Amino acid sequence: MKFEKPEILLIGTGAVGSFYGGKLSQAGARVSALCRSDFDAVKKNGIEIKSIFGNLKFTPEITINRISQYDRVPDYIIVATKVLPEIDIPNLIKDAVHPETSIVLLQNGIDIERPVSAAFPSNEIIDGLAFICVSRTSAGKIEHQDYGRIVLGRYPSGKSEKAEALRNLLTGAGVPCEIDDDIIAARWKKLVWNAPFNPISVLAGGANTRGMMESKATYTLIKKVMEEVALLAEKTGHKLPDGVIEKNLSDTAVMKPYKTSMLLDYENKRPMEVEAILGNAVRIAQSIGIEVPHIESLYGILTLSDRQNRS
Repeated sequence: MKFEKPEILLIGTGAVGSFYGGKLSQAGARVSALCRSDFDAVKKNGIEIKSIFGNLKFTPEITINRISQYDRVPDYIIVATKVLPEIDIPNLIKDAVHPETSIVLLQNGIDIERPVSAAFPSNEIIDGLAFICVSRTSAGKIEHQDYGRIVLGRYPSGKSEKAEALRNLLTGAGVPCEIDDDIIAARWKKLVWNAPFNPISVLAGGANTRGMMESKATYTLIKKVMEEVALLAEKTGHKLPDGVIEKNLSDTAVMKPYKTSMLLDYENKRPMEVEAILGNAVRIAQSIGIEVPHIESLYGILTLSDRQNRS
């Protein structure tokens, strides 16, 4: 493989996938895209990205709406869809996976890798965690408001030459990117923020980050959920750094007021990543005998809210 100009198939052209796919294309990678609802717009006009890193136009090398239309051998398949029970990722990508293909899961949540790992035991899996405020304003239109850092790592742990190559491409395009040898710990670390802020933004009637931080009672709840996530990480062998909760809270306090991705899904009556962000954490807690009452409460209420919102 030529690391400086790899063949990449992007699965999903939502906000996160479009942004990082666009930056990889800008860095010289050959990026094709499998689209769903926005296929016609992307096929005709490409993707326009308004970004604090500089605006760009991303035109995929090949734009497809069925995996059978892709006839190249990808060095990477980047999965940037939501993590939802109704999206069968192994079945979705199987016809494009070759022996040398690395599968990059650029997705939220905890314990999401096992179905892909089981389906493709001989392929390298790379986890990608995006710390970014970005949204899709309409088909083929992306707005990047803040942050943009990404963390990559070989799953379940260790070093990866191809993860390093991907990092080099991203940093070359101006994206802050780092490698973490314990990517599962990095997933827990991200869940420290996602587990409280995403669900509460929905259950609080559409609160943005500033509104949640300014409510004393909500702030207390946020901190309790964060503490439970950190406890689960430690009890599963991935102790998080001291001060991780305080850093998340202080960073959010100075963040531009932001609607979470889960809230945007709720407002648009799209399915929410309830299981990936909360349900999996609850099941891990049950499997090791740890009580997480605040996470369980959010999970119970949000599950019903998600069902009623789509009925």
